[in-house]
Amino acid sequence: MPDKKRVAVIGSGIIGATTAYYLSKEKNIELIIYDEGIGQATSAAAGIINPWLSKRRNKKWYSLVREGAAFYPTLMTELGETSSFYKKTGALLFKKKEKALSELKEIGEKRRKQAPEIGELRILQAEAIKEMIPIYDKSQPALYVSGAARVDGKALVQKLIKIAQKNGAQFVPKKAFIQRAEKDKYIVTATSSQETFDVIVLATGAWLGQTLDPLGYSTDIRPQKGQLAQLQIPFLQTAEWPVIIPEGEKDIIPFEEGMLYIGATHENEQGFDLLIDSTKLKSMIRESQEEFSSQLDEDQVIQHKVGTRAYTSDFSPFFGEIPLAPNLFAASGMGSTGLTAGPLVGFILAQLVTGKESLLPLEDYPIENYVKRKNE
Repeated sequence: MPDKKRVAVIGSGIIGATTAYYLSKEKNIELIIYDEGIGQATSAAAGIINPWLSKRRNKKWYSLVREGAAFYPTLMTELGETSSFYKKTGALLFKKKEKALSELKEIGEKRRKQAPEIGELRILQAEAIKEMIPIYDKSQPALYVSGAARVDGKALVQKLIKIAQKNGAQFVPKKAFIQRAEKDKYIVTATSSQETFDVIVLATGAWLGQTLDPLGYSTDIRPQKGQLAQLQIPFLQTAEWPVIIPEGEKDIIPFEEGMLYIGATHENEQGFDLLIDSTKLKSMIRESQEEFSSQLDEDQVIQHKVGTRAYTSDFSPFFGEIPLAPNLFAASGMGSTGLTAGPLVGFILAQLVTGKESLLPLEDYPIENYVKRKNE
């Protein structure tokens, strides 16, 4: 029997966890996952799967998030019971001008030809919104998108890792450092232990530059801080509520038993700071009171969350095999759409590791544009 291929996945956010999940199903792979668990964007995120109405002109980015949204039902079917972390609830998009809602509806109807998962599109007046969400006490209309879903990033990742471990993968909760070895192999050091691998997948998000620096690479990645407030409103039946997307950066994401997430902030120039800034979170809650419901209150906050997203200088994601480093793969730059695109990107990385053809053209997300040898 041939020797198993030794593979390490470094980083267990949504991309790393999905990569590990699919690789753990391969009988000829011995898999170890490394993650120290600090600052991970996925674990701090409550996400919305609703990419179809974006006005961004980057067609390759849109293709990635559209296909990422379409991939979710496949993954969820594989995972079985998913109601605790994923649910197709629909979404309500608010704009200050009703004309803007009509324009979004038109965009959605055109894109539905390629993405039927968008579902039904309707402009709802305040009365209809109140029937869906009883605490809504404003008068603005909204565009309802029936195909949208919400996802608890932390719970999803935990499910993926749990299955990977059940399939035989080992999880090491430590910071990992890599170095080249002979014959295109790599050494991973975690505290005092060292392991040699045939293949490594780097899913370290905003920390990718730090991970690759010892190997002589510069990486076009910058961190962005994101904070959320988790609210609990007793006696509310929120499980079936649609996601609420007001104008601006914050969203309101309902889960079961009166649980709501409000956020997230988009804070640049903060480096890898993970301290909670209560001023910013209070400001988001006040805005949500003014724009959506006076029944939302700071006293309902039960937890704050903070994580670090990864952006490239042109806001484009990338993935693939690192230049001049055979069998070393990476992905990053997903920004705030990581939960939408991440599972698909993780699946593609697993395809590349196992020698299969990528579902999406790698030339559309060229890693060589963002990860370069320092002497280039």
